[in-house]
Amino acid sequence: MGEQAVSGAVAAISPVQQMLASGTGALLTSIFVTPLDVVKIRLQAQQTPFHQGKCFLYCNGLMDHIYVCQNRTSCTSWYKTPTHFSGTLDAFVKITRHEGLKSLWSGLPPTLVMAVPATVIYFTCYDQLRDFLRYGLGFQGSHIPLVAGGLARLGAVTVISPLELVRTKMQSCRLSYSELAVCIRSAVAQDGLLSLWRGWGPTVLRDVPFSALYWFNYELVKAQLCEQSRMPQANFSISFTAGAVSGAIAAILTLPFDVVKTRRQIQLGEMDTLGVPLKRTTSTWHIMKGIWTELGYRGLFAGFMPRVIKVAPACAVMISSYEFGKSFFQKMNRERLAS
Repeated sequence: MGEQAVSGAVAAISPVQQMLASGTGALLTSIFVTPLDVVKIRLQAQQTPFHQGKCFLYCNGLMDHIYVCQNRTSCTSWYKTPTHFSGTLDAFVKITRHEGLKSLWSGLPPTLVMAVPATVIYFTCYDQLRDFLRYGLGFQGSHIPLVAGGLARLGAVTVISPLELVRTKMQSCRLSYSELAVCIRSAVAQDGLLSLWRGWGPTVLRDVPFSALYWFNYELVKAQLCEQSRMPQANFSISFTAGAVSGAIAAILTLPFDVVKTRRQIQLGEMDTLGVPLKRTTSTWHIMKGIWTELGYRGLFAGFMPRVIKVAPACAVMISSYEFGKSFFQKMNRERLAS
């Protein structure tokens, strides 16, 4: 019942309106999640100071980005004050008091240049693919969100991967656009066109299963909540709850791939920064086997709680904002037709 109602809502709005809804949701998610990651990075830097050429992951709630330390005294403007933090809450208070409230969103604008378009592509493609499979090809069943979610994420990762590589190179080497073009042409000539998609494999192995599981569980939980509440269409609270639950489940099940992807992404970023010639890339399965041998199964599930705490709210905010935006445009279109 819930799935049919939501499908009808999607059919009543245009792809452009879907893009606007997902873009707005992406901005709201970034505003909500970024302070959590900024505090996490500041606490990490306090325990183990980042040295020159060191890379670390920054997440704005939508996607991970590599940041590179440019000099020995500080990585970015985030670390210009030697404030000591005793914990997460203390970090929030002291950063706000000594550096200003806007410091909690340090580094956000450059990452949105890619994160928002990637999210727009991903969410719009998911809705379009899901409806095409159901109404265009006549397929039915709960596996449709799983297939559509996986394919939509695969497309978004493939489009964005080279752009993220370019952004990292610009930030680490401080290249102008003309120098960047020469650098990219040189890399393609030396290592082939596929070198622009370095790190694509581990990202796909994490993001595609995550997306497939997320949408499968989201549509399932949403339909059940709509049925229990006797509502023809999901409201904000139902979407929020279904998003948080499905995000947490997908985050837990794909955690080993996240550990591998993080390790590989940082390794590639640091090799690039230090000008080390790229070796033959180690396969994801080989990295997983190495982690298992070194640390056991606990190594593959490292960072379990921080990932769930970050992913579940981000998924909840994103999907509830997106569904709210679609409902807004659906209502607007109905009123326009009625007048």
